[in-house]
Amino acid sequence: MIIKDFYTAFQRKDSAAMQACYAPDARFADPVFPSLNYEETCAMWAMLVSAGKDLELSFSDVHLQGNHASANWQAIYTFSATGRKIINNIQANFELRDGKIYRHQDQFNFYRWAQQAFGPTGYLIGWTPFFQKKVQASARRSLEKYMAR
Repeated sequence: MIIKDFYTAFQRKDSAAMQACYAPDARFADPVFPSLNYEETCAMWAMLVSAGKDLELSFSDVHLQGNHASANWQAIYTFSATGRKIINNIQANFELRDGKIYRHQDQFNFYRWAQQAFGPTGYLIGWTPFFQKKVQASARRSLEKYMAR
């Protein structure tokens, strides 16, 4: 099943195998990267696995019903911007087409993530739309810089 293939490749930090799971017109969204096209999605995963030297990933509860799939996954890693340890629990939802991932949406508690990633600052203002937009803008700049290499 494509979802298990995707997360198994993710566990191996094999971004090329992860990319192969996506349809060429796929879209991705999560609280940090709210709207990515195929090229951006592929670059995001490559950037994250190359930066995630200590990344530990597990996944469970993979379900497939028709063209829709879901999974739960957990990422444990050091956030490079602050050096703080993150334990992020994510719910993933997928729409499949022709055996590939066509739409991929990850959901997680951004405020909980921000508290772990930014410590007291995340605790104080991590719940605000202003802070989330700042994180999104910073993540977008990092992705654009990565893609320009």
